[in-house]
Amino acid sequence: MSTHERATVLVVDDDRGLRRAFADVLRSEGFSVIEAGSEPEAEKVYSESAARVVVLDLMLPPKGTPEAGAALMGRMLAARPAAKVVIVSGVGDTALSLSLVRRGAYDFIEKPADPDVLVAVIERAVARLALEDRVLELEKAITREGREPFGMLGSAPVFLEATKIAERAAATLVPVLITGESGTGKEVLARFVHAKSPRSKGPFVAVNCGALAPTLLESTLFGHKRGAFTGAVADTPGLFVEADGGTLFLDEIGDLEIALQVKLLRALEEGEVTPVGASKPVKVSVRIISATHKPLAKMVEERTFRDDLYWRIRGIEVSLPRLADRTGDLPVLAQHFLNQARALVPNAGSAKLSPESQRCLEKHHWPGNLRELRHEMQRALVMAAGREEILEEDLSPELRTIRPTKADSNATTVLPSSSTLEEKIANLEYAEIARVLAETDGNRSHAAEKLGLSRQGLLNKMARHGLR
Repeated sequence: MSTHERATVLVVDDDRGLRRAFADVLRSEGFSVIEAGSEPEAEKVYSESAARVVVLDLMLPPKGTPEAGAALMGRMLAARPAAKVVIVSGVGDTALSLSLVRRGAYDFIEKPADPDVLVAVIERAVARLALEDRVLELEKAITREGREPFGMLGSAPVFLEATKIAERAAATLVPVLITGESGTGKEVLARFVHAKSPRSKGPFVAVNCGALAPTLLESTLFGHKRGAFTGAVADTPGLFVEADGGTLFLDEIGDLEIALQVKLLRALEEGEVTPVGASKPVKVSVRIISATHKPLAKMVEERTFRDDLYWRIRGIEVSLPRLADRTGDLPVLAQHFLNQARALVPNAGSAKLSPESQRCLEKHHWPGNLRELRHEMQRALVMAAGREEILEEDLSPELRTIRPTKADSNATTVLPSSSTLEEKIANLEYAEIARVLAETDGNRSHAAEKLGLSRQGLLNKMARHGLR
């Protein structure tokens, strides 16, 4: 069954012929449609149905005023906050349309509505609902299963394959090596493996092998006795002992120096560690999970990483994909990070990504992977300043689409004298839209207001002229 067949759309318009025309178009696209012709009927049908997408005319009986239609929209959204209300009205006032969008309308289309535009907007609304449902479903699963949210969301095949291998490895005590670029969520996957393992009730201890000097890392891992070196004022057990009965996560293991690799191998082989300055070893039982962004196999060939240690830690290798290889997960991950960021940004609303901002995310190559996306969503929420929608201008400059330059906006195509009046008008319209977009730095809402268009009307014209 398609998403359309599962989506119920309520079409509200007092013009019976127009209402039926809208309903027929939507049904032909696979949507389930119910209808209402007045404000009281609309409220009754809405309350008795499961409709979460509404096509609403503002001028409804008995009052027949835009204010009454706006109030009806407000009541619908209060009853179902996630609902998407698309206003279709002959009252083409730009200020009114902007006001309604700020108050929660999903979109505003002027009458007479182009059927293709109506279908496109409804499809976007249904896709948005599906995304929001998916985020909610995954976050509930995280809460139920105790899964770490950062990075463990997604349904891209390459990501699912990695988590499938990790889950199978978790049920054993075999060492796990996690590979992948920085920011792909290697520590999160390590915590996931620990949580699913027979040692889940034991400690999870993590250390970044590249963050400490070799001498300090040795005592950090294996512990030291009081007086073993300057500053050793007390006995310290070390991370192996702290992780006894649980999991020790060795992040960036490729940064270990050869001398420490030898000592680590002995600890893994013998199940014991000797603290710095001690004469006797200490027995430990630790499950090892390692991670690196470096090519360990190549390092073995170059003799910068010991082959015996490599085979000792590479019991099961799990390769985490780049974010660029799982673009289908971007909307879910971005929305999840937006939800998380609300705890950091006072007065932030339940912001959602606009279609334009989502397209910008999909075009970016994400060199920083999940870490970059999380920080980008935090920034976007701050820049939105309480707005309910993340717009393209809220994103970092490097993520935004290419805008018309001043030079482009002042240029018009030289048409032959035989061109039709329609072609000449289209050329002038293109130049004027490009000029205003350049003046407003690509802000579509401001450009629409200057041009006397609705935001959707501007987007339609931009698409027609190939403007971004």
